[in-house]
Amino acid sequence: MNFVFISPNFPEAFRWFCIRLRDNGVNVLGVGDASYAELHPDLKGALTEYYKVGSLENYDEVLRALGYFTGRYGKMDWVESNNEYWLELDAALRTDFNITTGLKKDEIAKYKRKSAMKAYYRQAGIPTARSLLVTQDTTLEQILAFTAEVGYPAVAKPDNGVGAIATYKLKSDADAEAFFAEKPDNDYLMEEYVPGAVTTYDGVCNSKGEVLFAASHITRNSIMDMVNEGVPTYYYVDKDVPADVERAGKATLKAFGVKSRCFHLEFFRLTEDKPGLGKTGDIVALEVNMRPAGGFTPDMLNFSQSADMYQIYADMVAFDEARHTYDGPHSYCVYAGRRDENDYVLSLPELEYEYRDAARLFTRMPDALAGTMGNQVAIACFDTLDEVDEFVRRAFALAPPPEEDAEAAETEAAAD
Repeated sequence: MNFVFISPNFPEAFRWFCIRLRDNGVNVLGVGDASYAELHPDLKGALTEYYKVGSLENYDEVLRALGYFTGRYGKMDWVESNNEYWLELDAALRTDFNITTGLKKDEIAKYKRKSAMKAYYRQAGIPTARSLLVTQDTTLEQILAFTAEVGYPAVAKPDNGVGAIATYKLKSDADAEAFFAEKPDNDYLMEEYVPGAVTTYDGVCNSKGEVLFAASHITRNSIMDMVNEGVPTYYYVDKDVPADVERAGKATLKAFGVKSRCFHLEFFRLTEDKPGLGKTGDIVALEVNMRPAGGFTPDMLNFSQSADMYQIYADMVAFDEARHTYDGPHSYCVYAGRRDENDYVLSLPELEYEYRDAARLFTRMPDALAGTMGNQVAIACFDTLDEVDEFVRRAFALAPPPEEDAEAAETEAAAD
């Protein structure tokens, strides 16, 4: 079996997909824009061959890479990046090389365009926020009519986009007018604001749409505020998938016809009653992503569930089933993404030492992801949510400004 992994070096943890595939006897071929010398030694060992292109944005170059691999190794069986940014590239390559193990070009829109997702969520029986697709032909009057209907705040985000980048939170007519005047040329989706915590359904499914592995993580702070306002970035993996999240997740997978891939489905759990959407605690649709959750989340799922998502994915590719079982303990696994511009009470090494028994991964986030995820990565596992909350408090505690330090010293000296 020939598996082409697009951009196997980024993020670096994705090398484990390649390693596990190789361990399952799959011939793994890499295409990327990094030099071979830049690849992690473990990734080099997992790849049969690596083809460097000048840019993955240049489709002709990538097309030639797959043509070369086909001539050398025979028909390609899989093409995958597991990366949101390259999903359309993956689909185009599958279409041109008649690869049937993933999405083709004519299938990708429902997974990339937030406006297209609405119909499938309705089919799954999951409520979605009221919305307006803002195109080049949309007028300011239409935008203001929509906000008058749903009220403020309202949210505007790229219809085809990743995460909360280039999003707007509109709190008034003045904000709506500013958005209309300055928004980029691409289509935007405006939605009523949904008060809720983001709750996910993450995992791997086989060619029959059967879930081979699933877990759920929860983000209490607004993701949009994390990106746009720099509020603390943290979230945690639940010990087990709540029953209502599992029902919503499986219904969504069925409605979208998801097969043979990783998935990352996002929902809101309402934190207050919202007319037309539900009561406090109800599940509301947010968006689907046909790839693993970002950053180090796959590793967090593994830490939390005592599992190996990379191995389960490789088993799905090679055998269309999970060949490994995992019976270890479950825990809450929390991520704290700290920003370099802040002066914290504890340095990252000090935080890791203080929580040495719970620490799982303390490292740096690649610069390309740091805007959303923070620069400094602190990941730890705990038995209780109280412990999670205390870890978050300690991780984000800011050192007092220097003048406050001086005042404190003077007060202490006077007391002596």
